[in-house]
Amino acid sequence: MPHPSATKGARAELEIAKLLTEALDRPVRRKLGAGRTDDEGDLEGLDDWTLEVKNYASISAGVNEGLADATKEQANAGSRHGAALIRRPRGRWFVAMTIEQFTDIINALEKK
Repeated sequence: MPHPSATKGARAELEIAKLLTEALDRPVRRKLGAGRTDDEGDLEGLDDWTLEVKNYASISAGVNEGLADATKEQANAGSRHGAALIRRPRGRWFVAMTIEQFTDIINALEKK
């Protein structure tokens, strides 16, 4: 039987994948195999992105762990962009990223 926090995390990943699929009009899916040392993020479907999903009662813990995981998993994946998608249980979703991740996006957008 799965651990309750794993079940909660899987539900959050499925929920945000559905939300992104609808908002971006392209399939975004939950990846399997979270927690491995070579983990490459929680979601797939966005080219050159690594996304880490956190559903924590403590926003500060979600941000701290989400950014640490997203940065590590972005390096594992070799993707250009990374971010943590975070929310409190049943709350609104928001995106957190390091300043390096943010400025890389700005630079990429301005070069188009």
